[in-house]
Amino acid sequence: MDFRTTVERAQRLKQLHADHRPLVLPTVWDVWSARTAAKAGFPALTVGSHPLADSRGAADQEGQTFEEVIAAVRPIIAAVDVPVSVDLEAGYGQTPADLVAGLTEVGGVGLNIEDTVHAEGGRLRSTEEHAGYVAGVRAAADDAGIPVWVNGRTDLFLHAADASAVLDEAIERLRALEQAGADSVYPVKIQDDDELLATVTGAVGVPVNTTAHPVKHDLERFRRLGVGRITYGPLLQLALTDAMTDMLGPWAP
Repeated sequence: MDFRTTVERAQRLKQLHADHRPLVLPTVWDVWSARTAAKAGFPALTVGSHPLADSRGAADQEGQTFEEVIAAVRPIIAAVDVPVSVDLEAGYGQTPADLVAGLTEVGGVGLNIEDTVHAEGGRLRSTEEHAGYVAGVRAAADDAGIPVWVNGRTDLFLHAADASAVLDEAIERLRALEQAGADSVYPVKIQDDDELLATVTGAVGVPVNTTAHPVKHDLERFRRLGVGRITYGPLLQLALTDAMTDMLGPWAP
């Protein structure tokens, strides 16, 4: 994709976050799902690492190389006329500059970056380390002249036996990501806890991303709790799996 189009899509994605609270980004995994979501009227999309991996017979948690992911998302981005963000897990061992270069070369204008380092036994980056990586991504995007939307994710709640027990640490981490240049923050695994979600959204100055199930969750509830951005993670693909199973069941031998 040419540089001018990529910049325009990045600017559009930024404006969409300002115009919609929350901005819903359907999580897609191939050309068909991307075109279907765009045709349904969504102004921007995100490619999820888990559904992308499942669609390609690979494992989530960096079961594909960065080069494989970029090759897979290229036709998805080219197939639609809306901005596309890409879940790049923990960065696949790439430097921030190489990560941004690979993403933007195929027209990606947003990215999700998490603090679970799968290539190193699933360890959690420290607050300072993760903020440093996000700061590097922000600087690389700025140097490239493309306002890439950076969604800084933490898996702190995901790894905790008691999510409420790590709330203060999580807020500290999210604030560090905000200060490092993240445009939004993504505390995973608290989508069903009203109190935790409301506390987090009130503690940071950038949009908070939450995971949602397209059938089981309610958009107005997330709006009421102050959520600024919604993605589906693997849950849209799983919902379609359930629907397909139900449809095919009567036809099975």
